[in-house]
Amino acid sequence: MAAAAGALAGAAALVTLAVGAVGAACGAGDGPGGGDRSGPAAGAGAAVLSGGAVPADGPGSGVAGPYDVARLSGAVGEPVAGEGVALRAYGRFAPPGSFVPSTALTYDRTLVPAGARIVVEQSTERSGTVVRARVGGLKAGHAFGAHVHTAPCDADPAGAGPHYQHKAAPGAHPANELWLDFVTDAAGEGNAETRHDWGLRRGGAQSVVLHAEQGGAGTRVACFTVPFGGYGTP
Repeated sequence: MAAAAGALAGAAALVTLAVGAVGAACGAGDGPGGGDRSGPAAGAGAAVLSGGAVPADGPGSGVAGPYDVARLSGAVGEPVAGEGVALRAYGRFAPPGSFVPSTALTYDRTLVPAGARIVVEQSTERSGTVVRARVGGLKAGHAFGAHVHTAPCDADPAGAGPHYQHKAAPGAHPANELWLDFVTDAAGEGNAETRHDWGLRRGGAQSVVLHAEQGGAGTRVACFTVPFGGYGTP
């Protein structure tokens, strides 16, 4: 019993180290209620990329568990303590209710097979925010929509809430949101990046949702819970 308790304590310590926080992250929030809305496939504030290999899925070992996240202090232009946010999250998709829980959920295993992987990175400082996504193991040659949403993933695809919006608006537009549309290559890999000159409000950006088609709407085929950090007004 003592040995088992010691092992559990050691595992808890490793999890605590993996999730270590960076300084005082400031401000995040959400847009207005409601689901996805139609909008342009690209525009100001969004850069859509295709293809590109997915690197090792986790820090150190190269193998990701159901969920692995690291906050990297001082990785964004060497901000002073408490001012920058640098985050990298790794996940492997699994169906809701799987024996091994995962914060990366697939709702359509034809487009996003179980075991497919995702890496999401955030860099935020006073000059703005950069979010990058890289995927592997998805259906080859498919054009996916992807956006940052306001709530964590849930067994119900709608549970992730609407798109995160910088300013509340009735329609979806990449200049006011975090869009990460991408096209997978022949190996099922893809990547995208979006840049904005604004920060996130604390607690308002909590997941990346993959959609069956590009643009501002579309069936939700997968979701990855990401603890985005804020920088700005709480």
